Amino acid sequence: MASPRLQRGFILIEPEKVKGREHAASTIKGAFKFGKEVQDFPKPDLIVEGSVAVDLQGHRLGKGHGYGDLEIEILKRRFGEIPTATTVHDTQVVEKVPFEAKDEKVSIIVTPTRIIRTTV
Repeated sequence: MASPRLQRGFILIEPEKVKGREHAASTIKGAFKFGKEVQDFPKPDLIVEGSVAVDLQGHRLGKGHGYGDLEIEILKRRFGEIPTATTVHDTQVVEKVPFEAKDEKVSIIVTPTRIIRTTV
């Protein structure tokens, strides 16, 4: 996972080391306790990114500052294409999200009622 604001790079949490303590490891504090800062790590199968709003073309609006886009860019530059998903409520899927050329898109949108593959 990416550390908050990428200040400490990426954190690797190995599932076998948190067995029975998954809830604790799922917090930021727990991620630092049970994980380790790494430079080398395996290619992720999926990137899950938070979004405030998203459109059917895969444009997403985050919380600002561009950290989500930077995380995705770093991983794609290093490993090539990786599916990117976001989870939102149905009302957060909107007609159009403003975007710039540097913004990264999501390829999968998951809501409580549907799974949408975008036109990325």
